[in-house]
Amino acid sequence: MMKNIKIVAVLIIFVGMVSCADKRSPQVQYMPDMYVSVPYKTDGSNGLNGTPVNSKPVAGTIPRGGHPAYDIPNTIDGYEKARTELTNPLEASEANLEKGKTTYEIYCISCHGKKGDGNGYLSQAEKFNGIPNYKDRDINAGTIYHVIMHGKNLMGSHSSQLTYNERWQVVHYVEKLRADLLK
Repeated sequence: MMKNIKIVAVLIIFVGMVSCADKRSPQVQYMPDMYVSVPYKTDGSNGLNGTPVNSKPVAGTIPRGGHPAYDIPNTIDGYEKARTELTNPLEASEANLEKGKTTYEIYCISCHGKKGDGNGYLSQAEKFNGIPNYKDRDINAGTIYHVIMHGKNLMGSHSSQLTYNERWQVVHYVEKLRADLLK
């Protein structure tokens, strides 16, 4: 018992001396490799453990859980390319339409309105003027997706707010709204 008290007293004195040392110079580090790690550049010329690492993905591959990169530029030609080349990869099922409606009501309804007529809250409150009515536009799945990705006029891009599937589900729902307006 007395031996344990002496050990504790010695530790307290040691900690007190170390903690009261000059604060302007480096102190004793416990396990310095936890503070000063050895940096490895996996994409460096030597790679990890001297083995070069190819950091570029293999051509034609997609990252795990990912989707093809959207590389159509935000230009007039890009818009027209999207019109002719893009098609919706998702089936126009009730589940996709319902999810598209839910997402539309979160991100789009305030400007484009419940019916897609451009008469959303922000238009009624005169915050933004000239929000288009879907029936007045020559749009298809490709152009809708392109505008979601890049934005158009006052509308900014929504690519960071929506997942790949959510974007295409919104496209399905916007096409449904447009068809309803054209009836």
